[in-house]
Order: sequence, then C-alpha cells, then structure tokens
Amino acid sequence: MASSSTSISESSSRLTHVGEEMPRTDSELPAKYTPEHTFEVQEAELLPTTTPPNLLKYRLQRAFWLDHPRVRRAWLYFRGPRPKVDLPDPAPFLGSTHRWRQRVFSIALEPAWIRLTRAFTNPWLFVVLAVGYIIGFAFFARAQSFLTPADSFIGCTATYWAANDGCGLNGDACGPFDNATFDFRCPAQCNSVILQNPRTVGDEQVDFVPLIVGGGDENRTYRGDTFICAAAVQAGLISNSKGGCATLELVGNFTDFLPFSAHGLSSIGFPSVFPLSFRFLPTTSLHSCSDLRNEALAFNILITALIFLVLRPKPIVAYWCLVCIGFWHVTLFSQPQASPPPLDVAFQQFLPALFVAYAFWRLAFRFTLPAFRRAPIEYTVWYLAPYWAGVLTNLTTDKIPIDRLTASDIKARAGGVTALVIIVIILLVIVINQVRVIRKTGWLPWYLGWYIAGGLVTLVLSQLPGLELRLHHYILAMVLMPGTGFSTRLSAIYQGFLLGMFLNGVAAFGFDSILQTAADLRRDAPLGSDLPSFITNSTNYNVSAPFLNQTIFWNALPDGEGWDGFALLVDDVERYVGTALNYSLSALEPGLIHFFRLAFTSSGSSGDFTMAATLYPNGTWVDPLPGPS
Repeated sequence: MASSSTSISESSSRLTHVGEEMPRTDSELPAKYTPEHTFEVQEAELLPTTTPPNLLKYRLQRAFWLDHPRVRRAWLYFRGPRPKVDLPDPAPFLGSTHRWRQRVFSIALEPAWIRLTRAFTNPWLFVVLAVGYIIGFAFFARAQSFLTPADSFIGCTATYWAANDGCGLNGDACGPFDNATFDFRCPAQCNSVILQNPRTVGDEQVDFVPLIVGGGDENRTYRGDTFICAAAVQAGLISNSKGGCATLELVGNFTDFLPFSAHGLSSIGFPSVFPLSFRFLPTTSLHSCSDLRNEALAFNILITALIFLVLRPKPIVAYWCLVCIGFWHVTLFSQPQASPPPLDVAFQQFLPALFVAYAFWRLAFRFTLPAFRRAPIEYTVWYLAPYWAGVLTNLTTDKIPIDRLTASDIKARAGGVTALVIIVIILLVIVINQVRVIRKTGWLPWYLGWYIAGGLVTLVLSQLPGLELRLHHYILAMVLMPGTGFSTRLSAIYQGFLLGMFLNGVAAFGFDSILQTAADLRRDAPLGSDLPSFITNSTNYNVSAPFLNQTIFWNALPDGEGWDGFALLVDDVERYVGTALNYSLSALEPGLIHFFRLAFTSSGSSGDFTMAATLYPNGTWVDPLPGPS
C-alpha cells in the first residue's frame, strides 16, 4: 500500500479528473528530480527485461536505441520524466528563510497577513460584499452613460462630412450646411484615436493623427470633416482625460481654414472654400458629462485587490470574479463598443466569453492559481498587475506602432517592423522558457502535438481563396493560454495578462472571425482600382486665357474594364458625375487655390481617386502625384 501511495503522489494531476481543489501538505508535494535521474528511469523503461508481445518491433527499437545513444538521450531529455509529475508549489518569497553572507533571515509576512485577515475570509461576508459591489457598479455605470441623452453621445471619429464622395454630388447627403446647432458629449481619450489610412485634404495627406482641419482663425472655425471631439479638446472645451459636453453651430461656407496647435493637438490648414464648417459655442445645456472611466478603474482595481488580499475566496471563485469584473469594465467604461454601451450586444458576447473562460480554467488556471494559496500578497502582484495591463490593452499598447497584425498596417507606420521584431523576440524568449518548464513535467510531447496540429489547421485556413488570416488579440490569448498551466511565478504573470487581453478583445470588438475578406481589412484605404488621368497638365494649361473661361480635360474610359463614367472632386467636394471628358471652371472662385481629383465610376460607385492636381490663382498647374489618394 505504501508503494501505491507514493506512485500516486508523484504522478501528474493532469492524468486524473480534478473536480475540486484538494489541499496538499508539504509531504505530498512531488519530489525534485534531475535530468540524470530522468535518464535512468527512461532507460529502464526503454530496455525492459521481459519479452514484449511484438518481438520484432521490440528488437528493432532496442537495436535503434543501442546504435544511436545520443539520439536516445536527446529523446529522453525532450520527453521528460515518466511517470509525468507536477511541479512543486512555489515557496513564498515573503514567508520563507533566506541566507545572505553567513546570515539567516526569516520573512514571515505572508503567514502574518493570513492570520491577520483570517476573520475576513468568511464566505457569507464575501456574498454580502459581492452584492454591494454589483449595486455600486450599477450606479457607476448609470452615472457614466445613462444620465445624458442618448442622442447626444458621439464617438471620437464623429464628423459632419464623409471622405471623398461619401456626401454625394455637391455634398447634398451631408446637409444642412448651416443654421443648426448640436449639443454633444465626447468620451475620454479621443487624442489617441487617429486616422489609420491616409486622408487627403487639398493636396496634403494626413495619417496617424486625429483629423483636424482649421481652427486657427479668430472664431475657431473648423472644416466639416474634422473629428468633432478632437477639435473640442483642441479648443479647450473638453478634457482629453475626462471627456465632456459642448455645443457647436454649423456656419456653412468658409474660406481659408488656418492651422492651429493647442492642448497637445495640431490641425492642418486648407486654403480654399468648403461648403460645411462649424464653430463651438461657449456654453452647453448638457450635464453629467464627465467620463468616469478613471474612477471606475480605481474602484475595480481596489475591489480585485480586496478579493485577492483580504477576502481570499476559493481560487475558482477569485478567477470568475476576474472574468466578470474585467469584461464589464471594458464593456461599460474603458472601451465600450458604442456610446451609450449597447447592453444587448454586451450580453450577446458575455455568454460565449464565459465558455472560453471556463476552458481557460480547465486548461491553465486550476493548475497555477491554487499553488499560491499560502502567498496572497505574492499572487495579488503576479496576477493583478499583468491582468489590468491586459484589460487596458488599448492604453498599455497605445504607443506601439502596430494597430493590426497585417503586412500593410505594419509597413505603413514608422517603427512598425522594428516593434514587430522586438515583440517576436520577447515572445520567443517566453515560449522557450515555458517549453523548458513543460519538459520538466513530462508533458512536452503532448502539448507540442496539439500546437503542431493547431498550426497545421491554421495553415490550411490561411490558404482559403478570397480570405485573409487575421490573428485578433483575443485569439492570441486563446492560443497561448494552455501553455501557461504550470505552478510557476512566470506562468501566473502570463495568465493574468492573457486573461485581461482576451477580455479586452471580446468585450471591445466581439468575436471577430479569424478569417476576413480584403474588404473587411481595408477600412477606408484605397481599393487598388484603375486610376484615370488628366489631359490637362503643367505644359498645356493656357495661362493667358481668363480663369472663368478655362476647362480641364481628362482621358476617355478604358475599354473592357467595366467603368461607365467619372467622378470629379473639386476642393474635396464632388462637383461632377457623368461621362463627359471635361469640366468648366466657370463656377469656381478665381482668386483661390483649387484642387482636382478624378475617379472612374461603375454603376454609381466610384473607384480610387487620383492624387490632387493643384491650380494656383496665378495660373500655375501642378500635376498630381502618382498613385491613389
């Protein structure tokens, strides 16, 4: 019976069904072992003294191992111990004895903290406080999103004017242009919401900054395609950290938008006329406008620290608290999918998120979180710090010049390739260390087999026609989480960050598909379509003719390409749609700079527009640069 008990205690808990967390004494922890001891055990297994049923297979295997001792040693090292074992629980840093220069130091902070807070670990106290937290969190959410009229909320990229020909001929789809006011509320952190693709303003392209045009005149007049919230921050009416409310008025036609810099934001100028512009009024009728995400973050960090440090429920209860708190913090405060948050969509994502979270518990957390039951201070640090860094991925990774793991995005931003290389190196170091840890338990071939199978499936998916592989950050968390299910401090750190990153991805963006079409990934980037060309150029433009008598020309439609007309943008407003090959300048103001961009159309939909051709008041024509705008 004694030998049987020893065999059970030294085998891996992954081999048995774990229904509940069973406390283990120090004497029950698996013994440390060395690679040499592992080799001895494996050699005895590989060279048995009894004759196996398949004699030929046994002889061939025995001959191979005897003829290739180095291969045998490498395989035994790779495979790890048999039977498989669990790693010992980490000894608490703040509850153990340390030696330094012939001196012995005993740190008993963890045991003292456990004794001090034992009275607060009553389950009924936890239930009462949980109910109080839910009520308090509900009031927080109400004050954040449901005391201001729903139609006053706008996002950080809200504008009055759509890009290119999005407002239709003469901008009619974006009216009215003047004599209207709008009370609005902006969320916090709009300074970091930027253009992900170049946007053309006149002959200038803007990208990777908030789009702000104008604001430099005495009345702070902004062009209609300006990001309203970023302009309000620049004008000093709202705070980037707290958001806020303001009121604007539409003032219609305006000429010569001047650049301006204030409150950490810079706008660009536009030296021509635009049909829609706006200014901010000094007061607003809205109230309860402050964004409470920072207060909610402090509140939730305090609650999770209280759960881990003081209340200390069972590990599975503490884990589900992290799952629920993180998901709803992202949904209602740090990164809602809309304003006010759409609760129907949130609950639609919450249930499948719980299923994935249960898989995380079964595959990883149940093997690591209980290992720190004697070190509440330690596991509070190892789990909560990276967990909140993952929940706030939109902030913690904001300065990394990578928005999406697509080749076009990485190449488009300065430093994107360098950042990707650094991230890959860090991940490689982490993976190598985890492989070393997993090998010590004997589970490396099992894990490696599953990861290879998953990699092959992913490879097949990536080759499907018309679709592109997209590794969202919630998918990365799902892929990496199973490899962290071991009782080490680094595994605890990885689990905390990956759980937070998963919750951020699902709550903020939903379960986006791993496969997406090129159109899904394009956003407002160029389509890659054919580009028309102007006949009028810098050499044949007739400077001597009066401006109002001038006409610009372009080349005819190409044959067999499916195009049926043209769309012409004049000063970033669509002024012509049809099949003609010229446009008269008689309706334009002769004393201003004018910009012309041309595109093919098919059944009412335009392709890519050219870069801008520029005509100066003195008659100088500047040809457009190559490529789409």
